[in-house]
Amino acid sequence: MNSVVRSPLKWVDSKASVIAELRRHLTKGKRLIEPFTGSATVFLNTEYDAYLLSDINGDLINMFNMIKRNPSRFISYAASLFNNENNPISYYQLRDEFNRSGNQFYRAALFLYLNRHGYNGMCRYNQSGRFNIPFGKYKSPYFPAADIRTFAEKADKAVFLCMDFSECIEMANPGDVIYCDPPYIPTSKTADFTAYHTAGFSIADQQRLADALRVASARGCHVVASNSYSPEALKIYDGFEINQIDARRSISCKSDGRNKAREIIAIMGASL
Repeated sequence: MNSVVRSPLKWVDSKASVIAELRRHLTKGKRLIEPFTGSATVFLNTEYDAYLLSDINGDLINMFNMIKRNPSRFISYAASLFNNENNPISYYQLRDEFNRSGNQFYRAALFLYLNRHGYNGMCRYNQSGRFNIPFGKYKSPYFPAADIRTFAEKADKAVFLCMDFSECIEMANPGDVIYCDPPYIPTSKTADFTAYHTAGFSIADQQRLADALRVASARGCHVVASNSYSPEALKIYDGFEINQIDARRSISCKSDGRNKAREIIAIMGASL
């Protein structure tokens, strides 16, 4: 698998640019488990017999499940939203409808619309749980029909659940491979984007994650985690095999602001 299979979603710091390097560390196993599924790029670019994919973001998991259940219906309805005029008035009207709606299918289609029309593919909620990303000012937002179909074809292998990462890791069995891509430890004040749905992702959460991975490794799982290259991360992942890579940052709206940053891939093999 040389070419990168694209996710239906734009996503801040997607693993698409480093997937070839990452695959080197994702060993064979019974099942791949991702407690921070995000755009599902790792899922789409690996080959396991089964997948357990979770995320704390219920809207994200809901969209994946709606695509899995009826991709043709989802594509048809979501495409109609993209036919609206691409301007701030339409965007903010649909964003308000998303924040008010309790219809899960409608929310799933709107989630894709907001992702493709909002600023830089970001996903952020305020403390009240309302999606608050501003209009992205794109001339012609891409509708990912082919990417949705590709996702749906593979989704039969996957279970999508909304839960905290700790619950997901506890579901891992001996022989499973766990890959974690949590909000990164910031390397500077300006890099402090650690939103984890409506809550932040603290150093205590980072430590809780690493400790959960140590326990999973001890019961026979191969565990892999990405994070920033920082003194805090190196301390938290003490005892893991540490690999360093350079990855392109994608938070900037300007291509010349998307510099490469050093990351770590922390690995701990099964202890059984």
